[in-house]
Amino acid sequence: MAKVHVKVNDNVFVLNGKDAGKTGKVLKVDPKNNRVVVEGVNIITKHQKPDMRLNTGGLVKKEAAINASKVMLVCPKCKKPSKTGYRFLDNGDKVRYCKSCNADLETVRKAK
Repeated sequence: MAKVHVKVNDNVFVLNGKDAGKTGKVLKVDPKNNRVVVEGVNIITKHQKPDMRLNTGGLVKKEAAINASKVMLVCPKCKKPSKTGYRFLDNGDKVRYCKSCNADLETVRKAK
């Protein structure tokens, strides 16, 4: 199981692939396969059969997973894609921080 540097509801920037340069919110994280699902990125067309819940079948567009190494976290403070690191606070809490502006990402995230 790999460690993933992004969490659900993080805003990320896609580095390469057909959707390179797009930003979106992380909808789902799969650390076992090191993959993430990003809103509006890697849209696929799936042939859906009708069933009891979804009465109409047909072609359904949905987001597919991409490799977690292909995304970079966008810092909520400096608004730029940046690398992240971990550090421990005085009270022993482990928090992520932006390596470009040195801001704690967890405290910035809670303030919004």
